[in-house]
This record gives sequence, C-alpha cells and structure tokens, in this order.
Amino acid sequence: MNASAPDSNAARPLIGISMGDPLGLGPEVVVKALASPELRGRARFIIFGLEELLEVAADQAEINPFWWREPYDQGVRVGSGVLVADFDELQPVRTNGGRGPDAPAGHAAFRFVEEGARHLREGNIDALVTAPICKESWHLAGHKFRGHTDFLARRFDARRVNMLFVAGRLRVALASDHVPLFELRNRFTIGLVHQPIDLLDQALREWFGIDRAQIGVLGLNPHAGENGLLGDEEQRIIEPALTAARNAGIQVSGPLPPDTAFVPEVAQKYDGLVAMYHDQGLIPIKMQAFHAAAQMTLGIEGIRTSPVHGTAFDIAGKNRGHPGSMRAAVELAIELATQRQRRLAGPLVAP
Repeated sequence: MNASAPDSNAARPLIGISMGDPLGLGPEVVVKALASPELRGRARFIIFGLEELLEVAADQAEINPFWWREPYDQGVRVGSGVLVADFDELQPVRTNGGRGPDAPAGHAAFRFVEEGARHLREGNIDALVTAPICKESWHLAGHKFRGHTDFLARRFDARRVNMLFVAGRLRVALASDHVPLFELRNRFTIGLVHQPIDLLDQALREWFGIDRAQIGVLGLNPHAGENGLLGDEEQRIIEPALTAARNAGIQVSGPLPPDTAFVPEVAQKYDGLVAMYHDQGLIPIKMQAFHAAAQMTLGIEGIRTSPVHGTAFDIAGKNRGHPGSMRAAVELAIELATQRQRRLAGPLVAP
C-alpha cells in the first residue's frame, strides 16, 4: 500500500480503520464517526472492511455515502478522502447483525485487522483504528488470539505491551488486562507493575509530548493495604516497582488508595495513572467518559487506537449505536500521528 503522489492532502496522516466484526456495532459506528466533514478534513482514511455492510449502516442512519470503493488488492493509493478497501472475496457474511458469535464473521474481522496491522508495521499507514471484534468468533474461525492486544504484540514482536485508556487528560494504563481476578494473585509480580509504569512514561514523552510526566500508581487492596493490615502486596510488590521506576528517573507516586485516585482533585495531579487490574481502571473511565474515551496499545512501534466498547450484538443492526468512542479513537489516532510527524520532522532551522 502506498500513498499517492505528494499534494496538499499528502501531509495529512493516513489512518487505517479495520471495520471490526461484521455482525457487531463496527460498521455503524465507523460510518457515523466519519460522517463528520470536519473529521474527514483532518486526515486521509482507508477502511478495511465490507462495503455492503457500510452501505447498510449508512442507509439506516440516513447518511449519504462519503467514500469510494476499490476491491482490496494490497495496492491501494489514497490521496484524499475515504477509501473502502473492500474484502469482497470473503465468504458471505450475514448482514442483519445481532446474532452473536459466528465463524465467517470472525474470519472477516480477523482479515481486516491482519491487513491493517501489516500495513501499519510496514509504515504504509500512519495509524490503525480497530473497531470491536468478538474473541469467540475469532476462535470459532480458528484464530487463537486473546484479542487485538495479543495479536498486535505477536505481529510486532513486542515483548512488552499494555493497554492505555485516554479520556482527555485522564490516561489510565492497566498492569493486567483480561486476567480473571482470582488468577491475578498468581501473576502479580514486581515486573507486572513496573512494566506499565515504564511504557506509560515513554508514551507520555514520545506520543503526548510531556517531558516530565507525573505518574500515579494505584494500590491493589482497599485503602492501598493500610500498611499491611488489608494485604501486603503494596509493600512486597508495588513499592519495589515504584523504587525501580524512580531509579530509572521516572516521576512516580503511590501506591494510591484506589477508591480516591479518580476523584478529580487527585487525578488532575497526574499525567497518567496505572491501575492494577481491568475493572479497577475501566469502571471509572467508562463512568466518566464512556462516549469520549479511547484505547491505545503501548509497547508496539505503531499507533493503534480503538473505542472502549465491544461489539454490542444486542443492538447491532438497529441504528442505536453511539459513535462517540469510535470518533474519540479516530481523533486520538490523528493527534498521535500528527505529533509523530512533527517529531520526526525535527525543529525548524533558520537558513
């Protein structure tokens, strides 16, 4: 995949979007998010997906198609606007949505992400936005990954990856993600806690332009353990991880009591927070900014963002999906890609 010849649009970042599970909310929220002329004016776009389903979603939402289509042949060129790279050779997929996991839909969703990730890795696109997939559908289709993050880690040969959720100035990285809560006790190590601190600090500097980032780290137990009275993981594991981070020059505080870390007066002190497990970080993010939050992957060489919701099979195909989180994911991808372009261009030097 190559960009077209340089012109006034070529400076705009080229954003790839994988359509997600064809039976989920992906086609609808992609169409609704990109229906904004203002958003489309900030970048160029390639949607890896099925045009038929995008047309259905647009018709239901009474949105005039704003894209052009080409069969996906791995040689797409985009000078401006929105191109749908149509995977029309795939096995037919139901178009009514709302029925749950399905092998053909899972394979289609996998192919969209697979090709998007390949072009991201090869530098042909500036960022990749992934619409929601169904992990069970991937497994039914024979693709044995635990989700996008696991897949991207393997494709980018990344030994360390973490999930970061962004809602304005609120940025929350997870030490553990899709780990059953009772299983976490077997995986909770100093390295597990230190890794997201390190990757978050790097991301805040390189992607968000914050040179001396302040990071807050949550405790695992109620009241951050009460000095060992409510659990000693803070003393045995979290505090040594903080010491290692400080020795590496990272500005980090904690362990913070989890029940007060997201109070605005506390959270605003930090450029980013690290939560110990999935719901500890995701519940406050989704309560505060469900339709304005996005996720990105830390630890891979490219920019990958996504909405914070899932496939929502129960409302898919009914024109009830809110595009806010998908739009936030697209906006974050554009902002990060633009920041990266400026950084690579370096400072202007007077002649």
